[in-house]
Amino acid sequence: MEKMPGHPRLFRRGAVYYHRAAIPVDIKDTYPKTEETFSLKTKDYREALRKVRVAAVKVDQRFEEHRRRLAQQAKPPVKELSGAEIKRIGEIYYAYRLEEDDEARLQGFSPAVRQTKEFGDDPAQIKDALSEQGFTPPSFDEYVEDHKEINEITRHDFARGQIDPFFVSEAMEVLTWDGIDIRLDKASPSWRKLVRELQAASIKAAKVIQQRNEGGVIETPSIPGVEPGSVAPLLSVAVEDWIDEKTRTSWVPKTAHEHRTWMSHFIAVIGDKPIDTYTKADARAFKAMLLKLPANWVKYKELNGLPLDKAAEKSHRLGLPPMSDKNVNKLLGYVGSFWNWAADNYDDVPTTPFKGLKIKLRKKAREERDPFTLDELHAIFNAPIYTGCKSRRFWSEPGSEILRDSGYYWVPLISLYTGARMGEIIQLYTEDIREEDGILFFDINSSGEDKRLKTTYSIRSIPIHQSLLDMGFMELVEKHRKRGDKRLFPDLPMGKDGYYSSPFSKWFSRFLREAGVKSKTNAFHSFRHCFEDACRDSDISKEIMDALQGHGEEGMSDRYGRGYMLQKLNEAMQRLQYRGLDLDHLKINK
Repeated sequence: MEKMPGHPRLFRRGAVYYHRAAIPVDIKDTYPKTEETFSLKTKDYREALRKVRVAAVKVDQRFEEHRRRLAQQAKPPVKELSGAEIKRIGEIYYAYRLEEDDEARLQGFSPAVRQTKEFGDDPAQIKDALSEQGFTPPSFDEYVEDHKEINEITRHDFARGQIDPFFVSEAMEVLTWDGIDIRLDKASPSWRKLVRELQAASIKAAKVIQQRNEGGVIETPSIPGVEPGSVAPLLSVAVEDWIDEKTRTSWVPKTAHEHRTWMSHFIAVIGDKPIDTYTKADARAFKAMLLKLPANWVKYKELNGLPLDKAAEKSHRLGLPPMSDKNVNKLLGYVGSFWNWAADNYDDVPTTPFKGLKIKLRKKAREERDPFTLDELHAIFNAPIYTGCKSRRFWSEPGSEILRDSGYYWVPLISLYTGARMGEIIQLYTEDIREEDGILFFDINSSGEDKRLKTTYSIRSIPIHQSLLDMGFMELVEKHRKRGDKRLFPDLPMGKDGYYSSPFSKWFSRFLREAGVKSKTNAFHSFRHCFEDACRDSDISKEIMDALQGHGEEGMSDRYGRGYMLQKLNEAMQRLQYRGLDLDHLKINK
């Protein structure tokens, strides 16, 4: 077979042109053919070019339909259909039966008499014969008689509560239709209700068909909830575009990996469909699965090797502890954030189906981490690192060495007197310590390949508190500048995930344990809460406190942080004090 120019699927065998397409890799193992090859039934190149374009679209639709069926089969089965769902399916089936009638009349009836007695009274055989490709169309009288026979059998069964195998097979087929796409549990009591709904829809349609047979003009209703084929990309394709864009702008490898992993889990559980076809029901199904899944399900031998949805179901049956609500919300956020991006980048993509699905947590954000108590702060800043340790390696053992030039010494102190986040402090460059109008300040920015900020509001200027200056902070800065160090804390390494905060966070948890103050509700973030409390105690307004911490509304960073307003920030900062906290032993410039 010779490949022809003009279209990648146009081939020629002898004088006849063909459509030929390989089966996509993702469905190759399940597709019923090894390739989609068939004659275009023409020897004319121009006609073949026109036909192959049409054929290619139809074949792609078959591929998408196959993907949709696979996704539908992979879904966790629905145990029961609601009355509204059954009614809607009945309405779709009713419209479908009338559409079939429209097509038969458009095709026209044969003037010849067709023998149908060979089919007996089996409605399935009659229906198959009517739809068989290449079968001679019936005459009008035969068409009327065929439908009359089918309707009589259906009415007979419906009146007596009998379930005909034909309508069972119809129900199984209807559930796979685009716009319905439901996998119903084989043991569900909804099967009988659904079959009777289809029987009723068929009886109603037969009544309309009979009226049409008598010359009545009755419109076919539009099929409820079924939209034209989507032209939007598959979720798996769009996700890669999303991750590529985010990686170019802000995401580190760890962030990209986390989002890709959970989008892959979502696709495995719900299915890979055009992005504009996902619904709230899909999001709810994914959330329901997460609520049953343990936090570290891969570590359970009982769940080893199971697909995510199967692991969740088995975990639920075994009574394994599910992940926390906070973790569920985090994972919903990973997946839901894709649709926020998609709505800005594609046409006709609805608002994220995950909107409003996060669990309302009992605790407020403030309650998740407590501020350090005064006693805990005393213990922290009287630890061997600050009063004398054995060495850098043995920092928790008392000795004579004070690690005054180490980031491990300064990062907690800076957070105490700025409320800055751990990552914001560790990633500081020596050039980020600046002076304007006689005011020394931290320039918190994202100018650097290794820098990451939580939000755009995190960009800000924070005046340096006099206590830090008294402790010798500027001496540290000048020391690193003279050495040509780019980073202010070069001794603090970056983690494998691309964040400086990851290894430091682990170290600080150990530090708190060694200091005897670690609890379930405190962590490095507790310094931010200490700073907030100190601001309130020092009569610093919430507006200025938010500006210092990188909270705030749009425009806040413009109003606070540069020029004249830096003066106001500095006035507030120098009023800040921690009543009862004595850190005089850390000062070298008294």
